[in-house]
Amino acid sequence: MWIPSKLTRPARLHNAIIRPRLLETLDQAPFYRLVLFRSPAGFGKTTMAAQWLNEHPHTGWFNIDENDNDTFRFANYLLQSINKATNNTCPKTQAMAERRQFACLSTLFSELFSELSEYHEQTYLVLDDYHVINNDDIHDGLRFFLKNMPDNITLVVTSRTLPPLGTANLRIRDLLIEVDNDRLAFDEEETERFFSKRVNESIETSVLRNLHQQVEGWPSALQLIALHAQQRPNTLVESAESMANFNRGHLWDYLAEEVFDQLDRETQQFLLQCSVLDIFNAQLVAELTGRSDALAMLESLNRFGLFLNTLEGDNNWYRFHNLFAEFLRHQRYSQIPQQRGELHALAARAWLKQDSPQQALLHAQKCENEALIIEILTDHGWGMYHHGEIKLLEDCLASLKNEQLISHPRLGLLRMWLAQSQHRYNDIGDMIAAAEDAMLCRDIVLDDAIQGEFNALRAQVAINQSKPEEALTLSEQALGQLPSTTYRSRIVATSVVGEVHHCLGNLSRALPMMQQTEKMARQYHVYHQALWALLQQSEILLAQGYVQTAFEVLDQAFKLVKEQHLQQVPLHEFLLRLRAQILWCWNRLDEAEEAALKSLEVLAPYDETKSLHAYSMLARIAITRGEQDKSARYLELCNSMMDRSSYHIDWRANTDLANLLYWQNTGDIENIQQWLAQAEQPEAACNHFQQLQWRNIGRACINMGNYERAESIFYMLEESCVKHNLITDKNRNLVVKAMLSKKQGHRDAALSELQEALSLTNSTGMVGIFLCDGSEICDLIQELVDNKSLNELEMHRARQLLREMTSKERNRSVHFDESFVEKLLNLPDIPELIRTSPLTQREWQVLGLIYTGYSNEQIASELDVASTTIKTHIRNLYQKLNIANRQQAIETAENLLKLMGF
Repeated sequence: MWIPSKLTRPARLHNAIIRPRLLETLDQAPFYRLVLFRSPAGFGKTTMAAQWLNEHPHTGWFNIDENDNDTFRFANYLLQSINKATNNTCPKTQAMAERRQFACLSTLFSELFSELSEYHEQTYLVLDDYHVINNDDIHDGLRFFLKNMPDNITLVVTSRTLPPLGTANLRIRDLLIEVDNDRLAFDEEETERFFSKRVNESIETSVLRNLHQQVEGWPSALQLIALHAQQRPNTLVESAESMANFNRGHLWDYLAEEVFDQLDRETQQFLLQCSVLDIFNAQLVAELTGRSDALAMLESLNRFGLFLNTLEGDNNWYRFHNLFAEFLRHQRYSQIPQQRGELHALAARAWLKQDSPQQALLHAQKCENEALIIEILTDHGWGMYHHGEIKLLEDCLASLKNEQLISHPRLGLLRMWLAQSQHRYNDIGDMIAAAEDAMLCRDIVLDDAIQGEFNALRAQVAINQSKPEEALTLSEQALGQLPSTTYRSRIVATSVVGEVHHCLGNLSRALPMMQQTEKMARQYHVYHQALWALLQQSEILLAQGYVQTAFEVLDQAFKLVKEQHLQQVPLHEFLLRLRAQILWCWNRLDEAEEAALKSLEVLAPYDETKSLHAYSMLARIAITRGEQDKSARYLELCNSMMDRSSYHIDWRANTDLANLLYWQNTGDIENIQQWLAQAEQPEAACNHFQQLQWRNIGRACINMGNYERAESIFYMLEESCVKHNLITDKNRNLVVKAMLSKKQGHRDAALSELQEALSLTNSTGMVGIFLCDGSEICDLIQELVDNKSLNELEMHRARQLLREMTSKERNRSVHFDESFVEKLLNLPDIPELIRTSPLTQREWQVLGLIYTGYSNEQIASELDVASTTIKTHIRNLYQKLNIANRQQAIETAENLLKLMGF
């Protein structure tokens, strides 16, 4: 439950004095990006901002506290304040935030700015007490916000410290209004008006001047002194003298002596009790203190100016001024330390009655009441889990003794699911094993429902660890044990059954299970699981050869992502990756590259090693285009990740394919041999990733000349494809097998295999698999065309492939990789100028890209260097080739290509 008072600004400003010198400066705020009120505590930052924006209709206010260092909480309150200021202009972004469907704040804000594009009213967004934020992710997000927010929004920040929001840059660009403590401090004229409004008697100017000098215009100190003067007339001089050389300890002493000790004991006790709460209303205080007159007491405190700020909104929410709240906590610690646990426990109970288990749990933590923590977690833990309160739950569960978790199995289960939600798969197995051992030692017997939930989790762990048979047994046990109302675990178990059948090659059983999972997940609004089910369906259909249908299922998944604002969840990366894979197979390389790059954006906030699949796909795209240099850079990244992390065979096999294609194209037999010597050999070939790994091994054997082993591998693969209806893998295998048959001298067999592959391609559209080995099979395809042995559709496909292969070879030569340049320089009729003034490899690359038509900026982007560096390379190659301009460079490249036969 969100606390409405965190989104309300101070409402009662009738005692505030008007400060024209500041308001005149603030009138220029619409022309600035940031207004920063920065000063130590008690300088009236919040009051000044509230007074300034009191009449402005489009103002969002966010009262920040330390708990808002949680990025999820911060984002939600921030967006609620924006929606409040803009008449709910950004509902989609708010929904994304509430469902925790964002990877980082910058991606969430990008969606926000898209929604704000049609909103044009001047709007102010106030972040009050930003100094309590110490989360670097939030700082990064707000820097992005400031840099990219619409011009009609001005951010207003109050803070005790200089926030790390790029203020130096804003200051240089004249986009910052900074109101620091020097400007917030009262001048002598304001001090006089301040006291005239609060003290009835006339005050000598010399006294006020002396007072102002002593406190340096500190508004809170002046407020304390004025309050003291109201209670004890003619004491302004004493007050001024007592504030000299103050520090925080002196402030506490002053507040105790001049304010707190002047109150009756009942009011003191009430204040100390309320100080346990950061924010409160009358109902909350009534539960905490047991007083039926809580509202009257709060209003009395407010009237007396005891640093109680009234906030806008229903239920009359209040909070103490920060300085006074600190003072009260100090007093509570020193005067009633024995009541600390009791007060926090009462506060937790009070928050529970406000339907705020998050706040209740925080107080239960503070009083270290394990029984209360267990009670709250038992009653509300799963609800908090579904609302994304991950860190708070983890902290609370970590504070409990292992014995308590064992005695409350559902709490142990919650702790394990928290680990699962963060992909800590290896930890979960150990946690389950430890829990089982502990329960066995204590003779704890689980009922069927809880056992079913544990089995669903065990099944998920087993499939994550590539143990499909174990996962199937556990998931089927779970489904038999779980009641129909335990929908989350039933969805998980059903999904695991589908995954198991997929891994075992039982595609006809896997598909309906995933369709059932999707239906259940949509019914119970578990949209992450629905998205997962759609992705699994697409993979299954792709394996069965229904590539177009698989692509259409991905369209459904994209629709779900858009409707439920799942753009920033990691599964979105999987969706983009699958789309890139199919587009690569269809040789729609630009679209495939776009999808792969978008998947990297989704994964940007995570560990780089999670991006292996995306980079291996980009490498494969570059290889297909003949861009050897670019593919080498991508593969360098991939291999570095492979060295640093452990991956599922699916991920490794895809990266190994890209490596093998690169080594094959560059003639790097040594690396192929090294890879083959240590290559993992799957136990079977009943799914797409096992097929891929065996096909990689077969490809490596062909390159090493071990044709006999390669032939046996492809025979085994063919049997598995037939048994498990793996049509797409059969299509892929036939192309590589044709290459093998050609090298064995079995040309007729190679032609037959290619013709069958072309026939399958008529339905799958898989042309990319031919282009990978274009240099090896181009002559075979040409022979099939020349012999007119293909039907009309196959003939069209073959001619299309020949055109693509020719284009690929041209593109490859245009990029002037090392092998091309070496062949070029060894030609007998190479111009002497080329031979005697050799270009560097980078200069050859630049020449090729000039010939392709790239601008300097495009070349710099392609080679990942600065534009100035490209200009230097161009100047050097012009001098070496004795040419004067770009057109001559293009003509030179064209002549060199002709020498190479292009």
